[in-house]
Amino acid sequence: MAAGAAGRISAAEARRIALAAQGFADRHHRRPPARPTTAHLQRVLDRVGLLQIDSVNVLARAHLLPVYSRLGPYDLTLLERATARRPRRLVEYWAHEASFVPPATHRLLRWRMARIHDEGWGMIRRAGEQPELLALVEEEIAAHGPLTAVELERRLETDGFGPRQGNGYAWNWSAVKRALEYLFFVGRVSSAGRTPQFERRYDLTDRVLPPEVAAAPDPDPADARRELVRIAARAHGVGTEQDLRDYFRLSPEQAKPAIADLVASGELLPVAVAGWRRAAYLHAEAARPRRVDARALLAPFDPLIFHRPRTEALFGFRYRLEIYVPREKRVHGYYVLPFLLGDRLVARVDLKSDRAAGVLRVQAAHGEAGIDQGHVAAELADELRRMAGWLGLGGVAAEPRGDLAGALALAL
Repeated sequence: MAAGAAGRISAAEARRIALAAQGFADRHHRRPPARPTTAHLQRVLDRVGLLQIDSVNVLARAHLLPVYSRLGPYDLTLLERATARRPRRLVEYWAHEASFVPPATHRLLRWRMARIHDEGWGMIRRAGEQPELLALVEEEIAAHGPLTAVELERRLETDGFGPRQGNGYAWNWSAVKRALEYLFFVGRVSSAGRTPQFERRYDLTDRVLPPEVAAAPDPDPADARRELVRIAARAHGVGTEQDLRDYFRLSPEQAKPAIADLVASGELLPVAVAGWRRAAYLHAEAARPRRVDARALLAPFDPLIFHRPRTEALFGFRYRLEIYVPREKRVHGYYVLPFLLGDRLVARVDLKSDRAAGVLRVQAAHGEAGIDQGHVAAELADELRRMAGWLGLGGVAAEPRGDLAGALALAL
């Protein structure tokens, strides 16, 4: 396809392009190394561009799973070193929700830091109305950081700021926690790692980022947003405007000029995808494999599927996270992972790490219409055993819930 030319591709081709862009056509995906290294991890990070963070730990922390899905069993200390030791390969910021991003991408988000009154939550914005508290918090971190919010609150109790109340959710944050989140949003503090309880350890941003990134001048906002769309386009392979801007939560006004610039330069090629209602853009260097032989369990926040309209367009797979749905109204379960086999999403399983019993518990298993249940169940059983081993669990236990449960029990 000539640079700048419009074209048409099939839905199946778009699906394979998307999978290849996310690393599911790489040779290390189906033939993973015996001991994945930092170089293998870096290849995954270069592919996906970000890892979404979520506190739910019913199976494993959300940011750990996309690396496993692409690389197989890996030593978790690889990611720990990447996020908590200098020079860091990943730092935290609001990218696609709370995310780990490369330090260079953190720099590209400085325009967002400067726009807290447009981009930040109202509760965090209001913390800016307490400059004395912000200064006190920043001074305390400068002198004693890294500190968790709880450690900082204890240090400031004598100054009239009591300990955190409630359950830790945003609506129960203390004034100190809100001040920390304000400073985090505007880029004056960052996360120097997490505790085993997954609490941020706040430190000055200049001490978290590599020196060359911390000292670099702020990029022009338009240039920064163009680079964010460029990262998203590489990670998508092919996608609509809505897909490309969702990756870093850009508004239409922020994304449209960036997309237009990349089309003009030939980096993005306008295409029509059969069955898609919206126009799409193909990255000029996207791999276009004839076949993808993938096998992976995908976390709810995996970059391949976290934009649900794209998941449905690519795979014909309607996916809803039911964590906040009352138990009696859930269709597929609490923490459901789609199962990728070949180039299709063929099943979904509700998984839980039952650490007390030492098993990976399959609380429900449902297959998609038209699948070969025996084949899918056999492949899924192998993948579940592998995941259980990676999580340090002794085996897999399947409950008789869902239309695939019987075949899966036989395969296990």
